[in-house]
Amino acid sequence: MIEGQENVGWDDWTALAAACEEHGIPGLYRSDHYKSFAETGERAALDAWGTLCGLAALTSRIRLGTMVSPTSFRHPSVLAKLAVTADHVSGGRIDLGIGAGWNEAEHAAFGFPFHDLKTRMDIFEEQVEIVSGLLGPEPFAFEGEHYRLAEDDARPKPVNGRLPLILGGAAGKRGARIAARWADEYNTVGVGPDECRTRRERLAAACEAAGRDPSTQRFSLMTGTLVGRDEAELHDRARALAELQGQAGREPAELVAELRSSGWVAGVLDDAAEQLHALADAGVERVLCQLLLHRDLDQVAVIGRELAPKVPRGS
Repeated sequence: MIEGQENVGWDDWTALAAACEEHGIPGLYRSDHYKSFAETGERAALDAWGTLCGLAALTSRIRLGTMVSPTSFRHPSVLAKLAVTADHVSGGRIDLGIGAGWNEAEHAAFGFPFHDLKTRMDIFEEQVEIVSGLLGPEPFAFEGEHYRLAEDDARPKPVNGRLPLILGGAAGKRGARIAARWADEYNTVGVGPDECRTRRERLAAACEAAGRDPSTQRFSLMTGTLVGRDEAELHDRARALAELQGQAGREPAELVAELRSSGWVAGVLDDAAEQLHALADAGVERVLCQLLLHRDLDQVAVIGRELAPKVPRGS
């Protein structure tokens, strides 16, 4: 998973996609932001769905998707059409992540409305239903507080009949209820095994309350990842990460320890594998490795060829 707003250019995206395909990584996901959050200066950001449509045409195996597209950036009909277009370009390899949006400064910079949390969640819930309906097999109409759509049988439909929908957050009461109804996958961010287990349990309860089998909804974690074949390689990456974050000269072992304590998968291969096993035991079915060092393609190779074989299949 790549933070696309942090100066990830088109050459970077094509190199990342090629590395994922070469080294057995099953998917490449990106954030959907227009502005960097770094304090070290403005960085460039390509549009998420423009990027995904391009990568869909250049790849043949990996799944592609957003983590996640804010509801404030696009009308739900536009988002649904972008996603199904990328799905057809890719031959059915697109996952659509949708979120309510959170960064007020980014919205102000680009002229997007930024409402209070309740209103954002109201809009989010309507968008999820609309996108699901437009991508569904039957004609669809909608009338809500924020959107009204006349009945239409939007085409084309997803290549494989259904385009997987990813929702996420902290599995709060309302978010879990929405996910229980609509989400194929629920993704939570940057927490350890104990909190993953708690959130998974809340989602299971919401599914059961909605009359849904919890096993039909995949539970995943997106978290920062920093791994090395040995301590020297790990510390080299820690130094590069510290420099990227404006902390050049920081002690690498200290940074690695701090990352692990904050929920990152960080360490040499056996340590990272142990962390992933603990997450699997807590109910995490896959991990989206957030790589801030997006030009370090060797780390992609390490994850695909050396770390993945050490962890449960599907993680």
